[in-house]
Amino acid sequence: MRFGFVTCVQLGLSCMEAIYASGEKLVLALTLEDNLAVRKSGRIYLDDFAARHDLPLVKIRHIDDAATVSAIRAHTVDWLFIIGWSQIAAPAVLQAPRKGVLGMHPTLLPTGRGRAAIPWAILKRLPETGVSLFQLAPGVDTGPIIAQRRIPLTSDTDATHLYAEVNAAHVSLIREVMPLLTADTLPGQPQDATKATVWPERRPEDGRIRMSGSVHEAECLIRAVTHPYPGAFVDSPAGRTVIWKARVVAQPQGKLCLHFHDGYLECLDYEPAPVTSSSRAGAPSG
Repeated sequence: MRFGFVTCVQLGLSCMEAIYASGEKLVLALTLEDNLAVRKSGRIYLDDFAARHDLPLVKIRHIDDAATVSAIRAHTVDWLFIIGWSQIAAPAVLQAPRKGVLGMHPTLLPTGRGRAAIPWAILKRLPETGVSLFQLAPGVDTGPIIAQRRIPLTSDTDATHLYAEVNAAHVSLIREVMPLLTADTLPGQPQDATKATVWPERRPEDGRIRMSGSVHEAECLIRAVTHPYPGAFVDSPAGRTVIWKARVVAQPQGKLCLHFHDGYLECLDYEPAPVTSSSRAGAPSG
């Protein structure tokens, strides 16, 4: 089998490394041009990996560029992986590989189709989330599910921890699927569309802490959009403060403590950031 890969984030690179660790290799990699999405969460560059493995690397502006289809066909790709990529592949791309296109989504599909899956899982206070390996079909996160991994969540889970858990689940699923692909025995279970939910895109500005809200809502928001996401923040005449970690306390304490109607939030890790339109330009969704 001949495999191709499309990614621009660490989750995808981890999967590429897992493919080689399984004894297989790639015949093509595609990624974003260097100047695009430079602040995207988990953004990585594939140049070193491609050079190390003598792997053809094509840089594109969009997954639906003509160069994408041409490269897939020129390298006679059987299975194409698109992982950690926010652009939706058109039918022409889905039909370009000889066998099909595989993707992963960090929810238990059909729950949580759409964007910002890691922050939303925390914000929704779900008891668990997971990662789904599925075959791409027209639409957003549709197509038959091949395998899933479940990830329990607690009241302390933050985006940094969950991102690492999601990364490990991606690697585990790659290890599981590679023998099936090489043996041409890939399973698939159609998604139940009646149970599908769609989570909307989040923007960096959605990290604003509402001082009129609950202290517990603020603490949850901070956990949901901490590293590798843009962070939660408060604004003051002196500028913007990004808060990466905090805890609910009964009385004011610490150098920075936010007062809500139902309690106090002690800020444990924070930094100043200017309130300018350019300071968040190109920042990743959170």
